Amino acid sequence: MSAVHIPLGPVTEVLMVSRLNPYLSFNGDARQALEFYQEVFGGTLSLNTYGDFGHADAPNADKIMHGMLETPGGFTLMGADNPPGMESAPGQPFSVSLSGDDDAELSGYWEKLSEGGSVSVPLEKQMWGDVFGMCTDRFGVPWMVNITESES
Repeated sequence: MSAVHIPLGPVTEVLMVSRLNPYLSFNGDARQALEFYQEVFGGTLSLNTYGDFGHADAPNADKIMHGMLETPGGFTLMGADNPPGMESAPGQPFSVSLSGDDDAELSGYWEKLSEGGSVSVPLEKQMWGDVFGMCTDRFGVPWMVNITESES
C-alpha cells in the first residue's frame, strides 16, 4: 500500500491512500503467472496460499489465495487462483480492485458500485481480518473492495 508521509516537525504522520488496480483470476496457475509478471516488470512479489489461511489440509492448500506484485515503475498487479467451485468466465479473468484503509470512502464506493448490480460476496469482515466484498456493477464490470483496519 502506498503511503503519503507528511512531515510534522519531529513527528511524521503516515496517511494511507486508496488504490485502484487490476485483479487477475487464474484456474490453478496464479503462482506461475505472477512469477512470470515479476520477471517481466521486476519488483516485489508476495504470495499467500489458501493453506496460509487455515486450510492446510485442503486440496487447494498450495494454490494462491492472494498475490501482489509491486514494481519499481509504480505498477501494482494482484491475482489469485479461483477457489474450488468458482469458475473463471472466458474473456473476463479480471476484477478491478479498490483497497485502502478509509472505511467511509471505500464503503461509499461499494454502495454506488453495487447499486443496480449483483453482490457475490457481501462487504463484511473476512477471515484475514479485513472488510471485503465482491460485486458486479450494472455494466457487468466485476469489482473487489478491501478495507484494511487503520493502524492508530
